[in-house]
Amino acid sequence: MQPELKQRIERLLKDGPQRIHLIGVCGSGMSGLARLLLAQGHQLSGSDLIPVEQASNYIPEGVRYFDRHQASNVDGVTLVVFSSAIAAENPERKAAVEQNILCVRRAECLVILADTKSTYVVAGSHGKTTTSSMLTYVLRQADMNPSHYIGAQVPLLGVNAAWTDGAPFVVEADESDGTLALFAPQASLILNIEEEHLDFYHNIEEIVMVFALLCERTRGPIIYCADDKNSMLLCSHCEQAVSYGMSELATYRALDVRLQNFSSRFTVLKRGQLLGEVALEIPGAQNVSNALGVIALATELGIAWNQIVSALAEFRGAARRFEVKYHSVDYMVVDDYAHHPTEVKATLAAARNSGWKRVLALFQPHRYSRTKAFLNEFAGAFHDATEVFITEIYAASETPLEGVTGESVVEAVRANQHLKVHFEPTLGRLRSAVNAVLEPGDLVITLGAGDIHRVAQYLAQGLTWHTELKGFLKSESVLKRDEPLHKHTTMRIGGPAQLWFEPTDEEDLKVGLRFAHDRGIPVTFIGRGSNLLIREGGILGLCVHLGRPYFNRIEVENEYVTVGAGARLKQIVADARKHDLGGFEFMEGIPGNMGGALRMNAGAMQGWTMEVVESVRSIDLLGHVHDVKKADMEIHYRNVPHFQTHIAVSARLKGTPSSREEINEKLKAYSGKRWTSQPAAPSAGCIFKNPGPIPAGQLIEEMGLKNLSVGSARVSEVHGNFIVNDGGATADDVLQLIALIQSRARETRQIDLHTEVIVLGEEH
Repeated sequence: MQPELKQRIERLLKDGPQRIHLIGVCGSGMSGLARLLLAQGHQLSGSDLIPVEQASNYIPEGVRYFDRHQASNVDGVTLVVFSSAIAAENPERKAAVEQNILCVRRAECLVILADTKSTYVVAGSHGKTTTSSMLTYVLRQADMNPSHYIGAQVPLLGVNAAWTDGAPFVVEADESDGTLALFAPQASLILNIEEEHLDFYHNIEEIVMVFALLCERTRGPIIYCADDKNSMLLCSHCEQAVSYGMSELATYRALDVRLQNFSSRFTVLKRGQLLGEVALEIPGAQNVSNALGVIALATELGIAWNQIVSALAEFRGAARRFEVKYHSVDYMVVDDYAHHPTEVKATLAAARNSGWKRVLALFQPHRYSRTKAFLNEFAGAFHDATEVFITEIYAASETPLEGVTGESVVEAVRANQHLKVHFEPTLGRLRSAVNAVLEPGDLVITLGAGDIHRVAQYLAQGLTWHTELKGFLKSESVLKRDEPLHKHTTMRIGGPAQLWFEPTDEEDLKVGLRFAHDRGIPVTFIGRGSNLLIREGGILGLCVHLGRPYFNRIEVENEYVTVGAGARLKQIVADARKHDLGGFEFMEGIPGNMGGALRMNAGAMQGWTMEVVESVRSIDLLGHVHDVKKADMEIHYRNVPHFQTHIAVSARLKGTPSSREEINEKLKAYSGKRWTSQPAAPSAGCIFKNPGPIPAGQLIEEMGLKNLSVGSARVSEVHGNFIVNDGGATADDVLQLIALIQSRARETRQIDLHTEVIVLGEEH
């Protein structure tokens, strides 16, 4: 940064509260900077591409937020701060330049703030977040009231950044864009120096040069790791350098290291003199090294040994740094930010030593450039995992490179003699694949800097909810994790249900619904799966299926039939026939159960479900039961609004006394018509509602679309309003085919076709 620009910004920030705009404010670094600036009284606005309703998860209260980049966002501001990911062509940066508004990079603004404090920089290719968090906590417990700026949320610290009245300021300094060299700290803690960020640097020499500039500008001690070759070569000759590590040459040395289940013990010597024993409640040899660096710096700052040891014993780690998301006697789910081969290897070594039967590693490569540069190193990084699952590369705004894919990482790992490695390109497929092999005694660990943490969250949620809800239910109720929904739909398509729940009776149904409500778990009711298309990503939350005997009951008394919501329509017709009761024959051709028929007011052969209903017993999502007469319900074509907020438990139907001969004749006629007009292949029933002027099936036939296919989904040659699964069709196949039909109807006949089939679930 040019000295003149720095002086202008320094004067500006000292000249009372300013209006400051942050471009890319939802990033972890920018949101931390926002907290520091807010604490100094500045008025902040910020922009990013995250929707408004989600932005509060990333930015502190008090920031005026814009969910798009536009020139008007910088009107009236005195300073614009942007992250390194924001290009010069960004409309806000361009507008700021045109309006002669001061513009500065995030790290440059942070450097200006750091110059006003006794700043301790934590730098290195790996381990910065955990180490800077440790150091901040040690200083806090020593009553030094430190400010801090860290690249992740740290539960013990409360937030990722804070500005206090104390003199110390702990900064996790990023070397990725060269701005590390701008700091002039009171002390520097250098953990390691490796090849990384090769999209910015050409080679390791350029990276070392940036660390060398930091060392030159450090006013006090330089604490460095003697076990790291590049740090040793760079720092060992610095006049104020102090080393730490396992090496006999280290000033602060760790001996008798004992790695246990998610904890560590070791003894510390300073220049050969015993300081004492340290206990850590975070796992792995890498964290022993990180803690030793903190011990060295804190001791050099004059903090008492007992204060250091006590704080380290209480430390529990930063978010996404070997963060335990779920732990029971049977399973553990851990999430970790590791995305460099060295980090992956160290993290899996800690996982292997944790005492679990198997370690399942789920890795999402981060950036095409990093994957290409370290492909050979990734090949040997997974030996401590029992089984490895690798996704497609998380681009992080990079343009794809030819031949560089997640599958190329899989091939490299397999070539390095790790035979149990799988390629699951999407997170949805990854969830399904892991759940298919998960067994008691497994530790599952997600690795990567992208969004793979969502898989850890999903697995932890499912395991937690399953364990808790199971404890409240009768043994006869069925509760499963990740039940494949293609087994429960007539089209034989669908990803897994996060939780599949079949209550044994109404009482357990109430228990399940109240459990879900109290925890904010979404609830979806699944009948027999007709008229339903479920995406391959499956359904999050609790899927309720009323399939147990209690909900399948059919009781005939005179002209009335009381049926459970899970009773098959075909069986209702058959049981009524045994009692010479007709009026239900149209149901024989509807491939569903009573609950689904009520919700959709299902019909066939000119008959409609609600025509034979007298009353319904239903339950709302709070578990409250309601008995409702048909006269008190709105009824529409394919829609009964009551069932948008309630689920049918049972219904009382009214039939018409008829002879079996009459009933048999109707059934024979309806059955003959159905077999000649409906396909036998798996389908979801009618796809489209009849548009009015012409039945949907006739319209599709007249447009010549019968047998039109996408993948293994095909328009039936028997009935144009049916899409059939020829075997292996996906929800995407069906949805693309639906869109083609709708587009053709709009273009050629000016008719809008609306789907009758219900589409549920997550994208794969």
